[in-house]
Amino acid sequence: MERFEDVVAAVLERVEPDADERAHLRRVGDELVERTEEAVARLPVEADVKRVGSTARGTWVSGDRDIDLFVRFPPDVDRATLESYGLEVGHAVLPDGHEEFAEHPYVKGEFEGFDVDLVPCYRVESASAIQSAVDRTPFHTRYLEARLDDELAREVLLFKQFLKGIGAYGSDLRTRGFSGYLTELLVLEFGGFRDLLEAAAEWHPPVRFDPEDHGTRSFDDPLAVVDPTDPERNVAAVLSAENVARLQHYARDLLAEPRESLFFPDPPAPLAPADVREFVAERGTAPVALRFDAPDVVDDQLYPQLQKSLSGVEDVLDRRGFEVLRAELFADDAAALFFELAVAERPTVERHDGPPVHVRSHAGGFYEKYADSDAYGPFIDGDRYVVEREREFTTAVEYLESDAVFDAALGVRVETAMADGYEVLSGDEVGTLAEEFGVELARYFDPTP
Repeated sequence: MERFEDVVAAVLERVEPDADERAHLRRVGDELVERTEEAVARLPVEADVKRVGSTARGTWVSGDRDIDLFVRFPPDVDRATLESYGLEVGHAVLPDGHEEFAEHPYVKGEFEGFDVDLVPCYRVESASAIQSAVDRTPFHTRYLEARLDDELAREVLLFKQFLKGIGAYGSDLRTRGFSGYLTELLVLEFGGFRDLLEAAAEWHPPVRFDPEDHGTRSFDDPLAVVDPTDPERNVAAVLSAENVARLQHYARDLLAEPRESLFFPDPPAPLAPADVREFVAERGTAPVALRFDAPDVVDDQLYPQLQKSLSGVEDVLDRRGFEVLRAELFADDAAALFFELAVAERPTVERHDGPPVHVRSHAGGFYEKYADSDAYGPFIDGDRYVVEREREFTTAVEYLESDAVFDAALGVRVETAMADGYEVLSGDEVGTLAEEFGVELARYFDPTP
């Protein structure tokens, strides 16, 4: 078995930028700052320019091509003006860039092979006085620059690449993983990558860290790391319980059996439609899927909408007796809500329990409602009235093809997209999803932690 030290040394050789890469980044970064300062100088207000993010802090993994520039405006500039000036500067620096929206609009573009975000924010005195969520970011950079030396930066690189390898890196709402800032704070907390893994392997969530001993309010999250620059914020707020558990699993795995493949896993080979049909036949389940055009919104808006819709439809399928074994969502140009059911068809009748007979007011109403209906009963089972009434839908496909599916808790954008048209796939038909989502289905049918 390989030694842990040998594995991380080999990984570090692959992820640490070399001198040429650092020099190239420095040159491009300096040129971007200069261009931005020139654009800012043409504005009728005073503002300054700060580089933030991992490339500013020396914690970027080799091959990453992101540069983040923040233009800081005085706090007395109103929001509309800040947005207008921010976009003016962004388009001047990145003439081929496009606008995106976080809490407010900013410009994203490409410059000499680097992906550049140019974001306006307020120049506030402290992170606790923010007027916009992005106002915190320069404080994060200042805090870490004062504490991360070259050795700790290398430890951060190892942790980042490990999280990338296990699929737990990124604070976007699709991944709900570890942000770059969170990885850096955790490495600072434990002093290194291995010590962090050994600690994480023993965590019993909820776990709390407070780097500056703010002693502020508690947080209802599996991992809470109190922002050292803003005591009211949990840096790990977006992190899912699943990704905390994923880190714990693979921390134990790497410590027990050190190997590079955990840092650089090979993606699974995509399944073909025939492969999906074979898995379905082997499992003897009843898969169904809703497929529709994905709403045209950014991922951080799309995935919460899709997740809400997946959970909403799954809940109804379960309540109607189709027993969802597992559910998953896939998205690209199209979106699919995929449900693997244990039960394909239910009887024509379903049991409906009424109130206990001794609860006279409710029991009487129940009895009268069904006494002259087509239901079987009412009859007494134990101490309560029961009827067996006709089931509204005997198959999941009937339900999914009906307007009743719109009564599920759907995301607003998903509901609109489905109203424009959707298709229901069942049984072998779900194999066609492999034409778009072959890799995702490969992961589905060969699940790992």
